[in-house]
Amino acid sequence: MQVHNSLETKMDRTHLLSDQDEAHPGPSCPAGSYADPNTVPNDGATAPPADAMPVVPGYESLGPNVIPPSDFGAAQPQAPSRAPERRFDIPAITEELAHEAFIKYASSKCCYSSKPAKEMVFTDLQSLNTYRYRLETFTESRTTEWDSEPYNGQVVDGFGVAPAPWSIPVPIPSLFQDCKKSVRVPHTSTVKGCHSCLNLGRSACSRCVNSGRTRCGSCSGMGRTSADQRCNMCQGSGMIRCHSCGGAGSITCKTCKGQGKLLCFIRLKITWKNNIYVAVIDKGSGFPVELLTQITGEKLLTDMAPVVYPVVTFPDSSVNATSESAVKEHLAQFATTCRILQQRQTIELIPITRVHYAWNEKTHIYFVYGTEHKVYTKDYPAKCCCCSIL
Repeated sequence: MQVHNSLETKMDRTHLLSDQDEAHPGPSCPAGSYADPNTVPNDGATAPPADAMPVVPGYESLGPNVIPPSDFGAAQPQAPSRAPERRFDIPAITEELAHEAFIKYASSKCCYSSKPAKEMVFTDLQSLNTYRYRLETFTESRTTEWDSEPYNGQVVDGFGVAPAPWSIPVPIPSLFQDCKKSVRVPHTSTVKGCHSCLNLGRSACSRCVNSGRTRCGSCSGMGRTSADQRCNMCQGSGMIRCHSCGGAGSITCKTCKGQGKLLCFIRLKITWKNNIYVAVIDKGSGFPVELLTQITGEKLLTDMAPVVYPVVTFPDSSVNATSESAVKEHLAQFATTCRILQQRQTIELIPITRVHYAWNEKTHIYFVYGTEHKVYTKDYPAKCCCCSIL
C-alpha cells in the first residue's frame, strides 16, 4: 500500500510502504547579513528586448533554463566504515495511559458519550513500530537574464571579460532553508536608450490619451447639470484637466524614471532549495498515516554529508530499501542541473499502539499515536444522532 503526497512549494514527496511493499519514491530568506554592492535592487525597470542587446561571451543563451554546474555531476557517497546493529523497539503504552488518552479524546468531542471510554475493558494492546524516513537535498541552481535600471550617470562596468556564471562567488545561506538572491554579473553593463519611452523620459498618459483633458465627472461630459444649469466644474465645456498628468498629456516614464536611458546588465539569479523526500514505513496496521504529518517521533538516526550514503544496516529492510531508492532518485534528479551542497537523512520511530477493547458486549479498536498520545478511531460506539448521520 502506498500513499503519495506532493507539496508543490517544497517538492516534498510522501510515501506509505507496508512491510510487503518495495520502496518506491514518493512524491523570505534567512541568508544572514550579506550586503553585496552588486546586489540588484528591484526598482521595476525592465531591460530592452534581447535582440537589441549585445552578445556577451559565455552568456549567449539567457533565460529561465538552469545552467548546469561547472563541476558537472555530484561526488559519489562514501560508505560508512561501520554501523552498530541494534533493534529499535518501543513497548506498548500502559493501560492506564491508553485509558486516560481515550477519556480525554471522548471529552473533546461534543457529541460523544463518555460511557464507552470510562466503562471499556481492555482485551489487547499491540505496539506497532512505524518508521519515517526523510532525505533532504540542499541544492543551488543558477539562471541569467538581462535586466536594467535607470541611468543617471553611474559607473558603467562594461570592460573586461565577464566571469562564467558558476565562477561568481556568492555566500551560501543557512543550510536546508529555501533562499533566492540576484547578483549583477561584472563587466556586462551597457547604456541603452529607454525602449518604453523612446529615449524621451516621458510616456503618453493612458487616462487622457495624451490630450491633457478628461471628461467631466460632475456632468458626465454634458456641460450642464440640468436643463438650465451650466456645470461649474468644467464651465460648460464638458472636459476638465486630467488629474493623472496635470494636463501635460504625458507622465514620467516608469521604466527609466524620466532619464531616457537605461543601464543594462546581465543579472545572475541564484536559487537555494531544500528538496525533501519523505517515506512512512507502516506495518499494515490500518492506521491512516496521513495523520502523522504533524506528529513527533523519536529520532533514531541522523546522517549529514555533501552526499550521503544510503542506510544499509537498519534492522528493518524496508527502511534500507527506501533510503537506497531516495538517494538514487535525488542524485539522478539534481546532480546534472544543480549543485548539491549538502544532504541529510533521518529515521524516526513513531510510537503507535493499537488498543482492542470491549464495551456493551462488542469489541472495538482505537489507536494511540505519537509522543503526544493522540487518539484515532473510526467506530466510536456511542455518538449522538447528528454525528451518526454526518
